[in-house]
Order: sequence, then structure tokens, then C-alpha cells
Amino acid sequence: MQQNKNFGFLAALGCYVLWGVLPLYWHLLVQAEANEILAHRIIWSLVFMLIVVAATRRQQRLKDDCRELWENRKRGAMLVAAAVIISLNWLTFIWAINHNHVIDTSIGYYINPLVNVMFGVVIFGETLSAPKKLSIALAAAGIFLMTWNIGKLPWVSVALALTFGSYGALKKKLRLDPFTSITLETLLLFPFAFYYIANLTAAGEAHFGPATPALSLLLAGAGIATAIPLILFSYGANLLPLNVLGFFQYISPTLTLLLGIFFFNEPFGTTQLFTFGFIWVALIVFTVSEWKASHAK
Repeated sequence: MQQNKNFGFLAALGCYVLWGVLPLYWHLLVQAEANEILAHRIIWSLVFMLIVVAATRRQQRLKDDCRELWENRKRGAMLVAAAVIISLNWLTFIWAINHNHVIDTSIGYYINPLVNVMFGVVIFGETLSAPKKLSIALAAAGIFLMTWNIGKLPWVSVALALTFGSYGALKKKLRLDPFTSITLETLLLFPFAFYYIANLTAAGEAHFGPATPALSLLLAGAGIATAIPLILFSYGANLLPLNVLGFFQYISPTLTLLLGIFFFNEPFGTTQLFTFGFIWVALIVFTVSEWKASHAK
């Protein structure tokens, strides 16, 4: 039991650290456009997941889940929606990293837990405690302050929070095996990704091929960079209590924020400081509330 918990701890830690430093990987692919990187991310994620499914002998589980999804069209439609939404999340993140919006991605994933709370109320009918209402209000105030000061909505932050929150809500309703889910989501997106890459190649605009061996390897590696954190997350989620797992989720945006400031040299002035101040206070209130609720049971 303790061994499983330790493995879950390491898996969750590894997952969020990898997600936190992932901007460095996408930065290496800056020669390619975000759409091309996304297409390769989908294609090679599917290839890697098929290898994982075969290596772990999950073929029968995959077949059974496919049969069940085909028979239950509502669940099948939710899987399609999840695939579309996560692709939008990936595209937004990749574009943001390569267009100097790294700090905005950090904001998005800091406020994501609060978006999950809102979805819990709207979709699952969960009740909202006073501290959680306060935390959402504080985060909203931070976003409003940033919008007011820069004169436009930080759409990258909002888009990442909403898409990942929606994806999480769909996955919660689906209750599908993580390996099956990742494999089928990328399988559904594969024809569109392959068609896009085929057209780029025909037009002579692709960055994958013998002329660019290093970049080609990195594009292929996008599948591993995508799938490994998701696999680690699935193990962490299965082996750790949710309240413990919740503490890990702040590692990723914190690492990304530090990268945005010290590696990508993005501006971090008074506006950003006040915005993060509101969000950090909101997360402290939220985390303390969650901790008290879990210990009161």
C-alpha cells in the first residue's frame, strides 16, 4: 500500500514537472508553425500510445471500450468532443509558447482549478462553499485587472483554462480507461492531422524530412512528450487521494511562470504582479478550503 502511494507520489510529481518545463520543448520547434507542430503531436502521440497499448497488453480492453462507445452514442459523442477540445488546448498552448505568451499560459493553468469548481457547480450540481466563492471572485478580479490595464482580455489564459476545464469535465463524465481515452482521442484526430501534413509536404512547406533531421526527430518526439505526462497523471490520479493530487497541480504553472520570466524574458511588471497576487490569494483560499473539507470527512 505504501509502495503504491510512493509510486503515485513520484508519478504525479513527474507529470507536473514535465508539464511545467514543456514550453522548453515547444520552443525548440519554433521553426514550424503551431498547426504543423499540433499535427505531428497528434500523429506521434497515437503511434506511441499504440506501442504502449501493445506492450502492456491492453488490446482487449481497448476493443471492449470501443464496442461500448459504439453502442452508447452519447458517450461516443462525448469522446469526440473531448478530442476536439484537447486539440484546441494543445494548439493554443503551442501558439502561445512560440509567440511570447508563456506567462499567460501560466495564468491559465493557475486558474484552471477554479474553472473546474465552476464546472462542478454548473454540470455536476456540486455545492459551492463560501471560501470557494471567494476564491473564484478573487481570480476573476485578477483577470479583470489585467484586462483593464493591458486593454484586452488575456485570451490565451482564458482559453487554456476553459478548454482544459471542459476536457476534464468530459473525461469525468466519460469515466474511460486513461490509456483507451488518450489512444482513441488521437485516433479520432489522426485523419485531419495526416491530411494537413500531407498537404504541407505536397506544397514543399513541411519541416519533417531528411532535409531537417534534428527538427524531424523533435517533431516525432512530440508524441512521447505528450503521452508520458498523461500516463504518469493517470497513475497519480489512481494511486493518490484527490486532495493530495491537488497540491501538485500548482507545480506546473509555477515552473512555467519562472521560465517565462527568466528564460523567455517576458515582461513581468506591476500589472502582472497584481494579477498573480489576486490569483495566488485565490488559490491559497481554495487550497485551505479543500484541505479542511477533506479532513472534516
